[in-house]
Amino acid sequence: MRSNRIKVGVERCPHRALLFATGVTRRALDRPLIGIASAFSDLVPGHIYMRELERFIERGIEAGGGTPFVFGVPAICDGIAMGHEGMRFSLPSRDVIADGVEAVVQGHSLDGVVFLTNCDKITPGMLMAAARLDIPAIFVTAGPMLSGRYRGKKLAFVRDTFEAVGRYYKGDLSLEELQDLEMEACPGGGSCQGLYTANTMACLTEAMGMSLPYCATSLAVSAEKRRIAYESGMRIVELVHAGVTPSQIIDLVSLRNAIRVDLALGGSTNTILHLLALARERELEEITLSTFDELSREIPHLVMLEPAGDLFMEDLHWAGGIPALQRVLGELLEDHATLSGKSVREIQAQVEYVDHNVIRPRENPYSREGGLAILWGSLAPQGAVVKQSAVRPEMRVFRGKALCFNSEEEAMEAITGNLVPKGSVIVIRYEGPKGGPGMREMLAPTSTVVGMGLSEHVALVTDGRFSGGTRGPCVGHIAPEAFEGGPIALVQDGDEILIDIEARKLELLVTPEELAERKRNFTPPLPKYTRGVLSRYTQLARSASQGAAMR
Repeated sequence: MRSNRIKVGVERCPHRALLFATGVTRRALDRPLIGIASAFSDLVPGHIYMRELERFIERGIEAGGGTPFVFGVPAICDGIAMGHEGMRFSLPSRDVIADGVEAVVQGHSLDGVVFLTNCDKITPGMLMAAARLDIPAIFVTAGPMLSGRYRGKKLAFVRDTFEAVGRYYKGDLSLEELQDLEMEACPGGGSCQGLYTANTMACLTEAMGMSLPYCATSLAVSAEKRRIAYESGMRIVELVHAGVTPSQIIDLVSLRNAIRVDLALGGSTNTILHLLALARERELEEITLSTFDELSREIPHLVMLEPAGDLFMEDLHWAGGIPALQRVLGELLEDHATLSGKSVREIQAQVEYVDHNVIRPRENPYSREGGLAILWGSLAPQGAVVKQSAVRPEMRVFRGKALCFNSEEEAMEAITGNLVPKGSVIVIRYEGPKGGPGMREMLAPTSTVVGMGLSEHVALVTDGRFSGGTRGPCVGHIAPEAFEGGPIALVQDGDEILIDIEARKLELLVTPEELAERKRNFTPPLPKYTRGVLSRYTQLARSASQGAAMR
């Protein structure tokens, strides 16, 4: 066992003394030492039930013959961080989490890890740590939140808070109604109810085989979630004894399967960043932006949850969860081992019920293509990303005049001030990985556009990124970013921009000669931060087209 480094031999007397100080027994030290990397936080609604899940995981580890140790991992709630400086720290926290887990596990020579996670950057950060450490590991995602209720209507976080702000500014909601919605939209703990980033990443973690079946969709408040936590604790000890590590699970096949499930779900655009970063961590250079687009042309869009549709994660779970979706996808998924001990084919074969009102059959999809699309062109030579499943058919081709803003705050001021004319393409730049820094999510402006009734009349492009809750013709991850002199830095008010999702085009309709002249006159901006993690991120972040993780 790896832990023999700290517990076996006369020279390890001081190490054992410190371990005994924690209350463990000699018998406990003879067992595998299992870390529980817990992202518990009172600040994050998706994590508030984790203390109870820690106990169930501990009980499972003990029952399986291991000795558990809980340690903490930082967590940021993207919804609370949204729309201000706090969002700059969200994406960099992914690297902080990976580094922190690596340091604790290596510093204490643990034999295995249970990753207790839920929200947006915590799950991908932990996946990166698991890939980097390559010791036995299993994931427990803490589960989705129940839908809210208000005057007989089901509520979701994004549609009934962020988009409600736009409805208030438009005059469709009173202040009292807005305050009622904010009290009822999130009725308790769990990840936000729609197919936003946290829930999408939970689904992909299960799809690639790193968590037990039904873990992704089982509700945070459910007894089923606690049973899964217990079984995961049991399973990690078996994985340690069997020597099964993440490199045997996270490979080209399982990553392609995760992408396929993502496309069938119509998941968050953020998953592209996270899966690319995970592929870089595993040194799987074959996974690129082109992989997503190639698979998107093969995989039908079968599930329409919030924000694109009106269904919730609870509906997906009761429809059969990720195993049911895997069953419907059938041979479009490649067979592969999972940490559950069952192969993909075995999981598919054991599914007895699929609700086709939620998971459509392949012969009747919402779209013949997957939920995400990659665009290229003169505005995005290295690519850009759009959640095509959340774009109305009449807006899939849009040509409009650029209205440029050098920050999210500038754009929000114009949108809420009714200063965006119909036919505009809102350009928000200097919000990329290095320029932001931190590649902030643009949920506030995109949802306000929807709430104000402009989503069928304007588009939005940015070198920043979007929440999984974004809908409408919104194109993000434009690379190269403005900070590095990409074409988005050279756009001027009034320039025409063409978004053509069908043709996978994002074009700045300015002559090459004019662009070259603007490039010659471009002055790179100074970094916004010279100290702390954001300074390091500015210096070390990769392009969005490579996952935006630090080198």
